[in-house]
Amino acid sequence: MEVMKLLEFLQETIENSSKVPITGKVMVDKEEVMDIIDQIINYLPDELKKAQWVMNEKERILAEAIKDSEGLKKESMDMVKKQIENHDISKDAKVRAEQIIAAAQRDAKAMRLGARDYADEILCELEREITNKSTDMLMGVKKDVEEFMTSLNTKVSSTSGTIRANIKELRNVK
Repeated sequence: MEVMKLLEFLQETIENSSKVPITGKVMVDKEEVMDIIDQIINYLPDELKKAQWVMNEKERILAEAIKDSEGLKKESMDMVKKQIENHDISKDAKVRAEQIIAAAQRDAKAMRLGARDYADEILCELEREITNKSTDMLMGVKKDVEEFMTSLNTKVSSTSGTIRANIKELRNVK
């Protein structure tokens, strides 16, 4: 809930900032806006930070796998050059390099899909939580309004009854 308050405060800060004539742009206090953004980042759920870490880790592992596969490919090329007379070895090395690349690509795809699914799950959970909280808030407001209307109706009925009694009493006075 703090993130929403901070976002609303950021929006209010931008809306109330000095306007630059003709351009439709505004001037904001960079330090104030950066402070608000830092606070928002600090309030983000750990799951989002973990998802970012997973994405970074996936990229690192993919780069490492590609580097390893290129290293193995270069090694096999050197081996082919050294042992060109042995044709079966070069074929085997090429097949092995392709297998390693295919395995690295499969692993990278699996990690990418896993990270996407994880992020999707976290965002869906966040959406459900926001929906539940907004429903609860709306129900609370509805209940408060209904209680107010009931109380107001009771007071108006009581007051109008008193007024009718006073009118009756005034009519009977002669």
